[in-house]
Amino acid sequence: MFNQKYLALSIAASFSAFSNVAFAEQNNEIETIEVTGRAQQFYLETESKIGTKTDLDLIKLPQSAQVLTEQLIIDQAARDITDLYRSIAGVSEYSYSGVTFRGFRDDANVFYDGVRGDPYSGFGVPQLFNVARVEVLKGPASALYGGGEPGGMINYVTKKPSYTHSKELKLTLGNYNTHGASLDMTGGLTDTMAYRVGGYYEEQDSFRNNADSKNSEFTGGLLFDLTDSTTLTTTVDYIKQDLGGNRLRGVPVDDNGNFLVDPSYNANEAFDYQDMEALVLQAELKHYFNADFSVSSTLRYMDNERDQAYHESQSWVDVNGDGEANIDDETIKREYRKQYRANEETSLTTDFVYSFEQDQLTHQVLFGGDYHIVDTEYDYLRARYEADGVANLNIFDLNYGETDPSTYNLTDMNRDGVETDRFGVYVQDVVSINDQWTVIAGLRYDYFKELNKETGYSYSDNDVTPRVAVTYQPVENTSVYINYSESFNPASSGDQEDVEGEGDLTPETGKQTEIGMKNQWLNGKIMSTFAIYQINKENVVMSNPDDTGAGDGIAALLNIGEVESRGFETTLVGDLTEYWTLTANYAYNDTLVVEGVTGDTISSTYGDGTRFANAPRHQAGLWSRFALDSIDSSIAFGANYVSEQISQDGQKVKPFTVFDMSWTTRFDDVLLSVNLNNIFDKEYAVSGFSERNGHFPGSPREIVGQVTYKF
Repeated sequence: MFNQKYLALSIAASFSAFSNVAFAEQNNEIETIEVTGRAQQFYLETESKIGTKTDLDLIKLPQSAQVLTEQLIIDQAARDITDLYRSIAGVSEYSYSGVTFRGFRDDANVFYDGVRGDPYSGFGVPQLFNVARVEVLKGPASALYGGGEPGGMINYVTKKPSYTHSKELKLTLGNYNTHGASLDMTGGLTDTMAYRVGGYYEEQDSFRNNADSKNSEFTGGLLFDLTDSTTLTTTVDYIKQDLGGNRLRGVPVDDNGNFLVDPSYNANEAFDYQDMEALVLQAELKHYFNADFSVSSTLRYMDNERDQAYHESQSWVDVNGDGEANIDDETIKREYRKQYRANEETSLTTDFVYSFEQDQLTHQVLFGGDYHIVDTEYDYLRARYEADGVANLNIFDLNYGETDPSTYNLTDMNRDGVETDRFGVYVQDVVSINDQWTVIAGLRYDYFKELNKETGYSYSDNDVTPRVAVTYQPVENTSVYINYSESFNPASSGDQEDVEGEGDLTPETGKQTEIGMKNQWLNGKIMSTFAIYQINKENVVMSNPDDTGAGDGIAALLNIGEVESRGFETTLVGDLTEYWTLTANYAYNDTLVVEGVTGDTISSTYGDGTRFANAPRHQAGLWSRFALDSIDSSIAFGANYVSEQISQDGQKVKPFTVFDMSWTTRFDDVLLSVNLNNIFDKEYAVSGFSERNGHFPGSPREIVGQVTYKF
């Protein structure tokens, strides 16, 4: 399954490129810098590499960004990324691991430690056991990270070996038969080598019929101080996720967003499943040539396999025989899909950083490149309706268990995967002027090539994406900025092949202008961000209304769409005192199709115009924690509000507000925490899907208890 030999050769090649330099420079004198900070840090993080790939105070970063700390993850008992969406301004659920990011659907702009290679690959929701913090960059990120949607990106910073000895055992119990355990250990083995090992397992029944989940993960790593100026960090991560009764779709609704049946409804049978297995191997080499010149190179190899077998709603059965199939007939046709998907990915990213002074200017120059190759496999078998042996389902009087996949007449859909190569080089200069002005200018060139293995069709494309921004600090704790950045996203090989001989599709491009202000309050205990933005996504691929069919010389798809996203967002994160810490956010967004085909699949016509599906105009989130030192405890409260949305077929998704709370108390080395999610057991939908598949229901009241022992 896993090509370890290939990875070993890649690591050797990457390491050898720097080894001679590294050991030749090992005796160079490196300036020692002592860093001091606040004694306690809970939710507030003031520095990150997410926006520049270099160390930069967030108050100087001319772009909206958030860092969700490990303490916030612990306090919210967050086990997967969906638990944290309330804390990210402008981000809401779309489906599975996909999100709406400043109005745009995005499930591909996912990075781990700054490089591509998502082990969950879109259909599984990322788990957080091996995650130290989550970094979120708003707006286009192509100038540093390559092709993607213009709404933003998410970077998961994984846990690494440390010389600080720590051992932690955690037990989890909850309703819906939730039970699990994890063990995490790290520390120094010698003066020049540290380790980390960890393991996690959790089972949970779902509130959805026939559904359950089993998640397990085993991680390890070694940190080597090769010299005083060179470190090598290696990690391995094995993930297994078994989801019964999946792939989960939604629950049917009427046009006003009311569930037609109980939210526990599921079109899948108890024997349906979605199983995922992934192995991730990673090596990061850092070397300081001197105090002003450094290089960092990260090699990531990921092998992922997903088996899926599930029933999907298709259309109503005309049970009444009146010639009209609709909800009154109560029974749906289903098709059965048996699919195998696999990704083998290798990413290599190398960044050189050089700092120097010139008169009153301080430059921090980044020069780097990345290479990402993906080889996917895709097998697809299908059986449709009673003609192929798939029994219908009465959604009001559920007749599960009356169908048997072993008797289905399966048709091989003759699918295969794709091979994708991405290559990019980029340069950036962060210029500081008189401690008040910071100017960032960057440019990236990308080359993209994709081969459709099913048909043998291949195409390539390239693009250049710039970024320029200015930050002004009139006083130390206040900054104002303006940012212009672009993005690009190449068309898929499937779409290109559809229009071969009838016209080519250019990459979809995004252009954003963002103006904002950041403030630090109470001697740096609180940080606020306010940002106003406009994003125009151009060359959007849409169906050609003039197309009459294959071979007519008229392209079926055209770059005729333009989408405009306007909005503002504000965040407030602070460790106000050693007893009180909070994170709060609000976002307003309006995303409309301003050019193109009305009612095309990328949007829906509803109410006052053509709006994007699952793009709420208003979102707000709050989480606040209060320490009660007299009894070694703390209590926290949270809220999540999402305004009205529309589904892909124009059905209303009603607004919702959900409240949560937690209680933690400590007994020596034991921490007991209880989290109560959806306190008032509200029935709601987090997002919409299609009319035949309904809306994705939110989780009802959930109680999760955890006992953590540090030894």
